[in-house]
Amino acid sequence: MNHPEATQMALSILRKGDNFHWMVIPVLVFVLYIYFNELSKKNYRGIAAGLSLYMIHWFYEILNALIQHFSGHALWTIPTGTCFLLLVGVGIEISLMFSFAGLAASKLLLADPQAKVLGINNRLFFGTANALLASILEIFLAKTPAFIWVYPWWGASTVFVSVYIPFFVISAYCYDWSPSTQKKFIGGLFLLNVFLLAVFAGYLGWI
Repeated sequence: MNHPEATQMALSILRKGDNFHWMVIPVLVFVLYIYFNELSKKNYRGIAAGLSLYMIHWFYEILNALIQHFSGHALWTIPTGTCFLLLVGVGIEISLMFSFAGLAASKLLLADPQAKVLGINNRLFFGTANALLASILEIFLAKTPAFIWVYPWWGASTVFVSVYIPFFVISAYCYDWSPSTQKKFIGGLFLLNVFLLAVFAGYLGWI
C-alpha cells in the first residue's frame, strides 16, 4: 500500500461508525475493571503510572494528526483494521491498550526506586526495556496493512527513541513522584489534550 493511498483510506474512515464492532464495549469494561481493582487496593502510584502514559500517548497522537494536516501525511497512520478511528494514527483498540499499558508496566518496578538492574536504575531499566519491546512489536504491525510507517526514515529505532522511551520511562518515574506532582503532570496534560482536541478537532476540524 503506498503512502498517499494509506492516508486517504485513514481519512475516509476517521471517526465514522461504519466499521464499529461491539467488542469495544467489553474491552472498555475490562479497562475500567483493571483501574477499579487497583483503586480498591489503593495502588495510587500504579494508577498514576498508567494515566501518565495515557496522557502522553494522546499528546503524541494529536501531534501526529497535526503533522498530517500541515504536511499531508502523518508519521504513522491506520488505514484499516480498526472498528473506530479516533485520529489518523490511532484506533480505539490501540488507545484502550495504552490506557493501562503504564499500569501493567509498573508491576515490574522494584520496591526500592534506587535499586539497580544490570547496573542501571530499575526505573530506567524497565522503562527502556518496555519501550524496546513495544518498538519490536510495532515492527510486526508495520508489516501489516493495518499500520503504516509513512516516511522511510521513520521506523523502529526512531519510534523507540522519540516515542516509546518517553512513554514508558516517564511513566516509570511518575510512579515515585509525590501525589501533588503526579496530579499536576497528569492533570496538566489532560487539560492540554482536551484544549488541543477542542480547537483542532472540534472547532477547526483539522484533525
